[in-house]
Amino acid sequence: MSTSTNASTDLLTFRGSSLEVRDLTMAFGDIKVLRGVSLSIAPGTTTCIIGPSGSGKSTLLRGINRLHEPASGDVLLDGESALKVKPDVLRSRIGMVFQHFNLFPDHTALENVALALRSVKGMSKAEAKERASRRLAEVGLAERADHRPRDLSGGQQQRVAIARALAMEPEVMLFDEATSALDPELVKGVLTLMAGLCERGMTMAVVTHEMGFARRVADQVVFMDEGEVVEAGKPADLFDNPQSERLQRFLSEVL
Repeated sequence: MSTSTNASTDLLTFRGSSLEVRDLTMAFGDIKVLRGVSLSIAPGTTTCIIGPSGSGKSTLLRGINRLHEPASGDVLLDGESALKVKPDVLRSRIGMVFQHFNLFPDHTALENVALALRSVKGMSKAEAKERASRRLAEVGLAERADHRPRDLSGGQQQRVAIARALAMEPEVMLFDEATSALDPELVKGVLTLMAGLCERGMTMAVVTHEMGFARRVADQVVFMDEGEVVEAGKPADLFDNPQSERLQRFLSEVL
């Protein structure tokens, strides 16, 4: 994976990698949460994953990123098994942004972004600070770099979390309901930032309840229910012509 910088905007142009999930099964004890899930995400495209609560959407992302180990199946990143590399190495290649921001409360925004660069990437303090500053500027928080999380709004904290993931220069970004903990007036700004990442070539898998965002931004929409992929296809096909009774019922409740 490589990135290039547009000199006029200082924004990274991403060259995301492909992501393929093959027959992934995940269980907690005797309870199967994912049941043979398969999907493919082409490089530089966005897949939005929708479905009712408890359908396995977040568990799928956690399996891709090895926060929970799959019981069977495989995840291929750029054609190579993600299950055969160390989890820390994998997470430097696949970034993840959570519903809750998971920032260190006693560190500034800049320090929150720089920490992993030093501990995982082995950067010097100066190098990490310089990259963290660029990424904070990229998400519109250059003037908030010295603020601690308690002094930032929810939307700003989520932007710090996104900047932290981007600073690792990942090949794929996973978003797990990244706007659901935000006040409604803050959602648009974070969704706009995510849409911008899509336009610049990041490979993204986005679990979301924002149907308008999925319709507008996604190259592919995946509908999950009871730990399985029920339907997958282009947004217009799923939203305007759902094939399964289950998806029809779900859309009637959320649209």
